Amino acid sequence: MKAIWNGRVIAESDDTVVVEGNHYFPRESVDPALLRPSATHTVCPWKGTASYYTLEVEGKTNPDAAWFYPEPKEAARQITGRVAFWRGVQVVGG
Repeated sequence: MKAIWNGRVIAESDDTVVVEGNHYFPRESVDPALLRPSATHTVCPWKGTASYYTLEVEGKTNPDAAWFYPEPKEAARQITGRVAFWRGVQVVGG
């Protein structure tokens, strides 16, 4: 799987975990040079508190387009150490 935004591959892995239709990529498969920490947090009743990253590619930004759960609840332990994408980020097969 690949996550692509603004013509750039942000993440690539054949080891994604799908939860609620979203592919969670291993953190090490995501290009850290494209991530900027965000102050945004949301709460999911069964996954826990999510933190976000803003993507920055070729001078363009996509606020809060990536999210992860630093300490997911037990029911979502399979997404520990993983990052998912939305807001125009294309997730496509290999």
